[in-house]
Amino acid sequence: MNFIPNIVFAIALIIGIGYFARNVKKLIRNIKLGRGKDVSDNKSQRWKNMTMIALGQSKMVKRPIAGILHVVVYVGFVIINIEVLEIIIDGLFGTHRIFSSIGPLYGVLIGSFEILAALVFVSVIIFWLRRNVIKLKRFWNAEMTSWPKNDANYILYFEMVLMTLFLVMNATDVSFQAMDSGNVISQYLVPLFNGLSDSTLHFIERSAWWLHILGILVFLNYLYFSKHLHILLAFPNTYYGRVNHKGEFDNLEAVTNEVKMMMDPNVDPFAAPAEGTESVMPEKFGASDVKDLNWVQLLNAYTCTECGRCTSECPANQTGKKLSPRKIMMDTRDRLEEVGKNIDANKGEFKEDGKQLLDDYITREELWACTSCNACVEACPVSIDPLSIILDMRRYLVMEQSAAPVELNNMMTNIENNGAPWPYNQMDRLNWKNE
Repeated sequence: MNFIPNIVFAIALIIGIGYFARNVKKLIRNIKLGRGKDVSDNKSQRWKNMTMIALGQSKMVKRPIAGILHVVVYVGFVIINIEVLEIIIDGLFGTHRIFSSIGPLYGVLIGSFEILAALVFVSVIIFWLRRNVIKLKRFWNAEMTSWPKNDANYILYFEMVLMTLFLVMNATDVSFQAMDSGNVISQYLVPLFNGLSDSTLHFIERSAWWLHILGILVFLNYLYFSKHLHILLAFPNTYYGRVNHKGEFDNLEAVTNEVKMMMDPNVDPFAAPAEGTESVMPEKFGASDVKDLNWVQLLNAYTCTECGRCTSECPANQTGKKLSPRKIMMDTRDRLEEVGKNIDANKGEFKEDGKQLLDDYITREELWACTSCNACVEACPVSIDPLSIILDMRRYLVMEQSAAPVELNNMMTNIENNGAPWPYNQMDRLNWKNE
């Protein structure tokens, strides 16, 4: 009978980690639905980006208040959960605070954890106030419907509850309080439990212990359905993020080769290409659905934190245009999830559902409102590139559907006929000097 709690703990651990692994497998499959992209270049720069941006939070602190609070929560939550290792060992083998055998260092560690837990709790409350009481504008854009708003609050509640359970667990642990070390914060909660019997304190401590570890397992599995998936994906996303100049366009090799051939006076346009040098045109120019995007762009969509920094910096959005870079990423992720569920429902195969990312999720008005200024890319704290998706979908509209706006079509016609975007003959180009 003494082994029943250990067995129950092991079962909970297996179920929690197993379900998490299942969701990770599904996540990887969905990302791999995208086109291939070579990201083997500039490895040293990629490692630097991941270290500075994901680990060092360098772009997050550009907005000091939110940045510092986020660093506190990030560091605190990660370090505090080191204690999860002790909980797992205790749960599996029936021990109690097994790491306390290391002596005074244990008290220093737990004391540090308690201070961080208190700071996390305070930071989370401030986050909640900024979102729900102050109501910062970027948290209340049109795309922030009930689920995105609720999801953000659920995570904040999760963190408050987990930090509270950690402190209550310490405050009601008689043996821990007897150590007279490490209970830096929990000692102030002890008076709340004065007068309770040892058996009652033990019950509260065990309840907090179980709820804490079960809460962590639930939180871990909730991540897949939440914007907080960036906790896991920020590291690969910053590593695989763009390392070339932000103003550099991604040219289509097949089109580039065709243009070079047309401009080469020594090339016979009617000659058959040499064997092995055929220009292979892609099946589709640009992107109209998620499977036309590359896998890094799909990773971007899953990594989006929905913080709204991109949208708040977007000049098109600031002037009242419909475009919101955050919505572009949210729509891409929602469509990708829809495609993934379609594959699950059809035993691993995707069956056409009559929908696509273009028009059904992202409107043409949104795409053409973009100024291509890269403000959204620069603002993102985890190296997401909404502009690349916008440009790929524009490329589809122009090259596949000839559906560019009238003004753009006129400009391209003028460039083709006159060598300039203006409707004037090349011979008349310098007439202004005679006026």
